[in-house]
Amino acid sequence: MKNFRLTKNAFAAVFFATALTVSFTSCKDDDDDDPIVIAPVDNGNVLVSSNITTNTTWETGKVYQLGGRISVVNGVTLTIQKGVIVKGEAGTGANATALLIARGAKLMAEGTATEPIIFTSVADEIAPADIVAGNFASPNLDPTQNGLWGGLIVLGKATISASKTEVQIEGIPTSDPNGLYGGSEDADNSGVLKYISIRHGGSLIGAGNEINGLTLGAVGSGTTIDHIEVVGNQDDGIEWFGGTVNVSNVVVWNAGDDAIDTDQAWKGTLDNFVVITPTGHCFELDGPEGALPGSHTIKNGTVVASDTASGHVSEDLINVDANSEVSLENIQIRGIADGQKINRVTAPLVSFTDITLDVPS
Repeated sequence: MKNFRLTKNAFAAVFFATALTVSFTSCKDDDDDDPIVIAPVDNGNVLVSSNITTNTTWETGKVYQLGGRISVVNGVTLTIQKGVIVKGEAGTGANATALLIARGAKLMAEGTATEPIIFTSVADEIAPADIVAGNFASPNLDPTQNGLWGGLIVLGKATISASKTEVQIEGIPTSDPNGLYGGSEDADNSGVLKYISIRHGGSLIGAGNEINGLTLGAVGSGTTIDHIEVVGNQDDGIEWFGGTVNVSNVVVWNAGDDAIDTDQAWKGTLDNFVVITPTGHCFELDGPEGALPGSHTIKNGTVVASDTASGHVSEDLINVDANSEVSLENIQIRGIADGQKINRVTAPLVSFTDITLDVPS
């Protein structure tokens, strides 16, 4: 089904109402049995420099500093309390910092609208006192700054459409077994992620290979992901690799590549979102890589494809393959610039319902 409407710049009020409803801001390779090393450093942050191998809680009022790629290993739960700030050190390639939730591990990260959990760079001067005061924006980093650390990676045991039932997630060296994702457990539970802001990430791993703001590899439907914000990531805002998890209430702002990227037959729903001026595609929706089918739904969103005042213009609007399987419903796209397009409207398993294109007169 193809249902498009063309209008002339009629959706500014709708966009700002939606954004305020969704958003809550203004603006080394370790073995599985390595011990946890958590010690205070000179800046007052709590340094985390080894994999997390026992159930651990990061406490409200503290800043936790990632000293490398930190994995929560199979069978272990990391609980992050509301208002916690997690800061990644600078690093590229194999030294890129990231928090990785391995298959069989859980992340219980439940922020609130008044005390969100913030993932950012050590260059960000935001402090717990700012959150207490309701000041959630960075005091010193512009929302376009990116690539200052890695990102948040959650991996699970749900099905994927790939050459094998389990594969290594992009951005993680193949020597790290914690980077494997995939399986046959579509109801797999990787925990709870609520009211989380992820900022200034996407460190370079190699040529054309960066870490996404939020990477979801084979994450199962037992996982809760709600109220997520990604700001200024060098690569994609959120990327799904298969899995069945549903995600709701999302803002992706100033992604350095695609805002919303889906691969390997993700079979979930993205509901209620705002996408603002990615550099690449607003939506990059790839078809299955193997024989396993899987359709997902993206609905109830507002997209700002370009901002002429700032010079930010997305490469394209919606990009699908000939074999993509996705339903796009009730999406308003405004700020459309010359040359921006939907690349294909003839893919047999892609449906467009109530897609509003607000074009210049």
